[in-house]
This record gives sequence, C-alpha cells and structure tokens, in this order.
Amino acid sequence: MNDRGTIKWTSLMMPEQIQLLNETWEQQDWKEKPDLDGQYIAEINLKIEMALENDLTIEIEYFKNHDYHKIKGKLLGVDVLNQFVQIEDEYLPLDSITGAWID
Repeated sequence: MNDRGTIKWTSLMMPEQIQLLNETWEQQDWKEKPDLDGQYIAEINLKIEMALENDLTIEIEYFKNHDYHKIKGKLLGVDVLNQFVQIEDEYLPLDSITGAWID
C-alpha cells in the first residue's frame, strides 16, 4: 500500500494550517549554534590577528539564520569595541564566528 503521509490530508486543510505545517517542518531542520571553548576561541582570534597583520586570505565560518555559512577573502578590519569583523563587504559579529582557516 502506498501511503503518502500528510500529503493526502492537505486538500482538507486551510491555507493557514498548511503554512504552519511547512514552518514546523522547516524549523526541524534548524541547526543550533555550538558552544565554543576558550582555547578554540583564542585560536580563532589568533588566526584573525595573523590574517589582518600579514594581509593573508582567510576563510571564516559563521553561524547565521540557523545555519553555517563560509566566506573567504581579505580582512578589511576588526572593530573590538563593537565586536565585529569586516571581510569583503560583510560585517560579521565576533560571537557568530565558529571557525577560521588561513590559506
């Protein structure tokens, strides 16, 4: 028997119910921001500092909108007071960075 799950019931649902069901499915795929330990954060900060001082290309992984994203390029600046890093045209909050790699 071929069971189509909830698809067979969508014809009986109101549009608001279908939207709520789709949002619920989407939220199940959300990822959580990891808790980084102090040593790993210090390592990320060191790589950011080295890339800025030596004008190196850096790849930064950051957490935004319930997912991980990566950006690669030259660091244009680090604002310690406002807690963000500028890379290419992006301004990334320091607390959203989850990884850094220097090429």
